[in-house]
Amino acid sequence: MRSFVLIAVGALALALAGASRPAATVTKTVKITATAFKPATVTIATGSAIKWSNTDTKAHQVVANSGAFASPTIRAGRAWTHTFSTAGTYKYHDALHPALTGKVVVTGPPPAVTIAATLPIIVYGESTNLSGQVTSNQAGETVTVYAQPYGNPSAMLVATVLTGPNGVWTTGIKPYWLTTYTAHWKNTVSGNIGVSVRPNVLFSVTRRGYATVKVKAARSMAGHKVYIQRFTRFHEWVKFRKVILNAKSSKRVRLRVRRGRYTLRAYMTVNQAGAGYLDGISRTLVYRKR
Repeated sequence: MRSFVLIAVGALALALAGASRPAATVTKTVKITATAFKPATVTIATGSAIKWSNTDTKAHQVVANSGAFASPTIRAGRAWTHTFSTAGTYKYHDALHPALTGKVVVTGPPPAVTIAATLPIIVYGESTNLSGQVTSNQAGETVTVYAQPYGNPSAMLVATVLTGPNGVWTTGIKPYWLTTYTAHWKNTVSGNIGVSVRPNVLFSVTRRGYATVKVKAARSMAGHKVYIQRFTRFHEWVKFRKVILNAKSSKRVRLRVRRGRYTLRAYMTVNQAGAGYLDGISRTLVYRKR
């Protein structure tokens, strides 16, 4: 009898453990084509996920307009998945092809305090704004904002603001690399948003064909590679010249090209930019070799 009771209790414990397991995450797929996200609008429940699958031949990058999520560069044939834990409407776009836009509607109870970024991706040295709203819609409410830079083990207080009309709050920020932000109001916490940072790649070319590349970031880029690229008649950027940065995170090189007109830029890959940074892209220049 004693052994029977032990077996029965064990079986009951296993049954209860199985019953308490959370349901598997529901994942819906959005295909990335050359011309659109398909479907452009997807509705899911809180806790579900979206898988963006790149069916195009070119790379894409999915970025929420509010900064709620940002994918790495998704190359052809690859995919990226994000789980949505907070209800709301998330409009997004392709950072590499801005004409491509989409929307994810997440159903469920709304958060008590919201947070969004004016620019979810910035260049090192730039600033952006965070803003949101409390559900009381009252002015004079205290909202605290916490930041967790890439690599930091915990978040730190970066701003204390009061809400204005309709419970709206805003504050300026200047992250030096990828940073996650949350807003706190009373006993509630907003969802997380991230502001990604690109290294500031400076690029210039003299009439005599000397190109100068300089990269600004929160750490030295000495020894890292930057590629000078040219834009082809096939509307693609191809590597034109490899540049290895010196101790000042810069380099001056001679462009040896035939006569003609060239559209050029300097590009640093995400691997060369390093942890906490996206890839870096300079302004585009036109160089004429006479």
